[in-house]
Amino acid sequence: MNRKLLKSVREYKREAVLTPVFVVLEVLMEVLIPMLMANIIDIGIMQGDLPYILRTGGLLVVMAMLALFFGAVAGATAAKAGAGYAKNLRQDIFYRIQDFSFKNIDHFSTSSLVTRMTTDITNIQMAFMMTIRLLARAPIMIILSWIMTIAINPKMALLFLIAIPLLGGTLLFIQRKAHPYFVKVFDEYDVLNNRVQENVNAARVVKAYVREDHEIEKFHGISGIVYQLFTRAEKIVAWNQPVMQFTIYLIVLCVVMIGGKDIVIGTMEPGELTSVIIYAIQILSSLMMVSFVFVMNMIAEASTDRIREVLEEVPEMQDKPDAKDEVPSGDIVFDHVDFSYGGEGGPLALKDVCLHIKSGQTVGIFGGTGSAKSTLVQLIPRLYDVTKGAVRVGGIDVRDYDLKVLRDQVSMVLQKNVLFTGSIYENIRWGDAKASDEEVQRVCRLAQADGFIREFPEGYNTQIVEGGNNVSGGQKQRLCIARALLKKPKILILDDSTSAVDTKTDALIRKAFREEIPDTTKIIISQRVSSIEDADQIIILDNGQVNGVGTSEELLKTNAIYREVYESQMKGGEDEDEQ
Repeated sequence: MNRKLLKSVREYKREAVLTPVFVVLEVLMEVLIPMLMANIIDIGIMQGDLPYILRTGGLLVVMAMLALFFGAVAGATAAKAGAGYAKNLRQDIFYRIQDFSFKNIDHFSTSSLVTRMTTDITNIQMAFMMTIRLLARAPIMIILSWIMTIAINPKMALLFLIAIPLLGGTLLFIQRKAHPYFVKVFDEYDVLNNRVQENVNAARVVKAYVREDHEIEKFHGISGIVYQLFTRAEKIVAWNQPVMQFTIYLIVLCVVMIGGKDIVIGTMEPGELTSVIIYAIQILSSLMMVSFVFVMNMIAEASTDRIREVLEEVPEMQDKPDAKDEVPSGDIVFDHVDFSYGGEGGPLALKDVCLHIKSGQTVGIFGGTGSAKSTLVQLIPRLYDVTKGAVRVGGIDVRDYDLKVLRDQVSMVLQKNVLFTGSIYENIRWGDAKASDEEVQRVCRLAQADGFIREFPEGYNTQIVEGGNNVSGGQKQRLCIARALLKKPKILILDDSTSAVDTKTDALIRKAFREEIPDTTKIIISQRVSSIEDADQIIILDNGQVNGVGTSEELLKTNAIYREVYESQMKGGEDEDEQ
């Protein structure tokens, strides 16, 4: 077990420590039972002493009941410790993910993180439970049983030493050959989960294009790879059981042969031989337990490495000790900003961007696909950090703010709108958990969402299903805008967030912004000229560089990109009117 991961046991240390204690008590009872059985045979039965048989038999029953009790308690504490360990480990991973920047999250796929928090942690949980129970039981059982065997017949005790090199060699062979396959299979699990997640999320598209057979074929392909890897690994691991069984039967056979000869010549009693056979089975069964725990830990080792990758991922963005805890205004400055997703030396997505957006302004950002519009605005709330230069909000470098404080004052509606399972009230209150019903309804009116919400039978208590699939794209966008407005931010960023609403609704939303939140800096990314035409200034981006800045009238005179798109869209609108 990895020491770093074992820190997650925390409040379940008591159960983790008590489990081996109860296991040892259980083993003590089980080791004494064969000795009593031998006495019953050699003293009670052979000498015809019925009172002795009854007394010793009663003691035997008591020990068996105690062994059962200690075993049951050990099982319960092991289960509690294992489940608690897994719970804490999931929490630790989830909390660590919450601290990740977008760049950190880019290191792991969603399906990979899901696999790590489910399959991998389950593997670690099972290995931990077996380790604290079986691995504590096996050594004690082996040692005590061997001591009892030596006391009865030292010559037979030496036979057990034969099993050690045979079993040790088998375990080393399994570890060396099977471990690489288990490492690969969990990587393929990530791909498998990704296929399933992608298919479920895009179910409407799959059915619309009648691509079910294609998706099934893709699934069968990756599922087949997982099957092949598991089969290869299990074929190697399968050697464990027959080798263990062969060793047990061989040792027991040798014990019977030697013991039988000793009984004939009178140097050993039948009861002693019976107890030695039981001790032999206990010792070899314990060796099988060790090998089984070894195999489980080998599987868990691959999972441990994957969990450790997440826990050891250092969050790229961390607050400074003297981080600012107040955002003075919504004034934004980009000071010679370069940005690369690959970090220093990587290809630049933004190149020498210099901009000044005054507090309270409405700013449109316009440009073709891949011009880095989303990248630009994601630097404002520090979803990513600049590679070179600085972004200042309220005159202060965003890297000098407490992240929570900064993001509380920068409300962002991302390009991909996300709603969560729960009521509309609960979804909107992501912006402010303490907001009253009236405040929620007010921001919904600003976002032009109040009308369609009231048409639902349950109104604001309508339940949103996973992903928001029971509302339309335009409705989802308006709910996300309302959620952002509820934060009462100094800066509001809409990243192409009204693309699914009609132009009339879009105009009403912008009108509400002008009238109701005039002091909030509003940044609107849009491919639709009408959405940004009345902005205080429009920023034209082209290939990660600022191509032009000005009002719509100014850009029509000075900027070819804006003029070309403006004319094509306006002409399209006129053609539609003529029809």
